[in-house]
Amino acid sequence: MDYKKYIEFKESCVPKVKDHPCYSKEAHNKFGRIHVPVAPKCNVQCNYCVRKYDCANENRPGVTTRVISPDEAMQTIEQAIKMEPRIRVMGIAGPGDPLANTATFETLAKTKEEFPYLTRCLSTNGLALPERIDELDRAGITTLTITINAVDPEIGKKIYSFVKYGNKTYRGREAFEILSKNQLAGLKEASKRGMVVKVNSVLIPGINDKHLVEVAKVVRELGAYTMNVMPLIPQGNFKDIPAPTAEEVNRIRDECEAVIKQFRNCIQCRADAIGVPGEEGCGANILEKIEIIKMD
Repeated sequence: MDYKKYIEFKESCVPKVKDHPCYSKEAHNKFGRIHVPVAPKCNVQCNYCVRKYDCANENRPGVTTRVISPDEAMQTIEQAIKMEPRIRVMGIAGPGDPLANTATFETLAKTKEEFPYLTRCLSTNGLALPERIDELDRAGITTLTITINAVDPEIGKKIYSFVKYGNKTYRGREAFEILSKNQLAGLKEASKRGMVVKVNSVLIPGINDKHLVEVAKVVRELGAYTMNVMPLIPQGNFKDIPAPTAEEVNRIRDECEAVIKQFRNCIQCRADAIGVPGEEGCGANILEKIEIIKMD
């Protein structure tokens, strides 16, 4: 897709995301989203990821106050909308990978039935995307986020500890090649079906910082609408890699902007985030804090 055609494609996507605070700069401070933490299991171990449950004091991806069931998710959504009528989006973003959890699809089906006016959104590492794209399509997913940190196996093999796929565990270059193949095939298929795809890329200094422009080129060609370059949060196996500065992040975003639209408002929120992102400061209103669900 040349850049002129991409501009036309980008403009055609705008009406689909005008109320989505994680896809539209204008919506970020105007509309709300709710992440329901129904997906604890993950099929990939990223070297920068540490998942935590019963966690109330960290505002980052991979953490939640607790995992809830699909039925509890419906109760949570109902109460959240009463408290914040500006909510327009129901998303599933973990704390594991949504596509590795059957509860994800039960939650999507229930939301489609009980809250049909909400945009249904999902964030995934993309490993299981090709095999589950039909289910996502039937569930009415219109916005899909895929985390793609590399397209070069020599770089990608440094970012992941292992991949679990087809009842086997893979490591090193082989693991990344399986993951990348599925990510890119899933992205292409999702775009063909009319889903608006955002690509999240974690900027990891010394590993993929000089590579993300190439990622931008590949994902635009396959039909991604926008890209979200996020700074590394040093933890896990990457705990000793310093986080990139704001200047470094903005420089990479500027370079990628010449290729694909950049979303610059991400606050790297939790798996149980609720509310209007631009009004939250720390990035999340935790279930326990706002007493949507009474804790045991």
